[in-house]
Amino acid sequence: MPFKYGIATMTEVPMVFVRLDTEVDGQPSWGIASDLLPPKWFTKVPDDSLEKEIADMLRVIRRALDHAIGIEAPSAFAAWQSIYVQQRDWAKAGNVAPLLAHFGTSLVERAVIESVCRATGRPLGQALRDGTLGFDLGAIHPVLTKRFAAEQLPQQPLAKVLARHTVGLADPLSANAIPADELLDDSLPQSLDQCIRAYGLRHFKIKINGNPDADLERLRSIAATIGHHAPGDFAFSLDGNEQFTSVEEFRSHWERLVGDAKLAAFFKRLLFVEQPLHRDIALDDSVGDGFDDWPDRPPVIIDESDGTIKCLPLALALGYAGTSHKNCKGIFKGAANACLLNARHEAGHVSVMSGEDLCNVGPVAVIQDLAVMAALGIGSVERNGHHYMAGLSQFPVSTQQQVQEAHPGLYRASDRGWPTLDIRDGQINLGSVNDQPFGTGFELDLSPFDAVPLAAE
Repeated sequence: MPFKYGIATMTEVPMVFVRLDTEVDGQPSWGIASDLLPPKWFTKVPDDSLEKEIADMLRVIRRALDHAIGIEAPSAFAAWQSIYVQQRDWAKAGNVAPLLAHFGTSLVERAVIESVCRATGRPLGQALRDGTLGFDLGAIHPVLTKRFAAEQLPQQPLAKVLARHTVGLADPLSANAIPADELLDDSLPQSLDQCIRAYGLRHFKIKINGNPDADLERLRSIAATIGHHAPGDFAFSLDGNEQFTSVEEFRSHWERLVGDAKLAAFFKRLLFVEQPLHRDIALDDSVGDGFDDWPDRPPVIIDESDGTIKCLPLALALGYAGTSHKNCKGIFKGAANACLLNARHEAGHVSVMSGEDLCNVGPVAVIQDLAVMAALGIGSVERNGHHYMAGLSQFPVSTQQQVQEAHPGLYRASDRGWPTLDIRDGQINLGSVNDQPFGTGFELDLSPFDAVPLAAE
């Protein structure tokens, strides 16, 4: 199902898998990681071809693998630090955007973390808290030098999270609005009203395009659909998609939306606004001045602007309320950011840590993503892979069976037989995820895949 986000519409789903063979405490181990290769997200350059953007993503992954091969370190965290610094320096020398460069770092990092969790029999949350991974808060955020993950992260991972269902810019809102030639025949709900009824959805992520008239009309329709079909305790976030070039421009747009009488009650359910400002200016000093002049602004967080370990402290100093966590931006970084925001919350500041994804699906990416969300205590998590993909139907049957057997509470068999994410009462059950080393719980059978190894450059 086409997914329109920002300046792109996804109709095909390139995926990458990275496997590392490692040695942990003198014993062989291995770890795997996976992600989509989503054009027009890491670098929103309209003129670049899709082929170039995919090649750029593969290039940063190969470079991170090159940094990882042969590395020796006292912990997974120390290994990540070394790879992060090497990737950072390489990116600076080659003028590669940090968000893109550290996509490669994150895939290696995820595989290293899984290899240690697998070797030690520790689930992710425990490994972050008890020192198994060597996680050092102060090495990322010096203000937390005397703080420990064990006191800043939940003692137990979340057993369930709310699925914050994406309402894309082109998504049909009602079943009768779907043109006959666009009706899907895959047994899954397609329109927003169908999804709410099928999954019991309560949390939503709504994308806007920056055109005030179009956004106003669509928000009225979305609000009416949600208000009619969703439970009374619904809530939503708004994704600004980097559509604005100044705080003043966004403020004018915002005041037009919230000033609409038909949306007044709806906006009382707002959770936060995500990345309204374009990444080119989102962390400029002028943003701090604009926020200072707007004391009653909604909570605003960064997403695409969170490219390095220094971005969140800078954003908080400017007046942002927080950031998102995506595995593609790094797990140790995301965990440190969660700890920083938890410490700020304890001090009385408005602090938001949002759970986001890259339209991910199984057999690896979404499971590892949910494992991190549970460990960090992020209870409302953007999900859209279940909506734009027909479950795991694109994978070999042997792979589908591996996932279904390891995670019977996370996936269910669709009416067509392939596994699809099991969302009930708007929630995702993470029992099987939390019981496994970094979520996956199986050795992915790669034999059915026509895979080409990504040799280091």
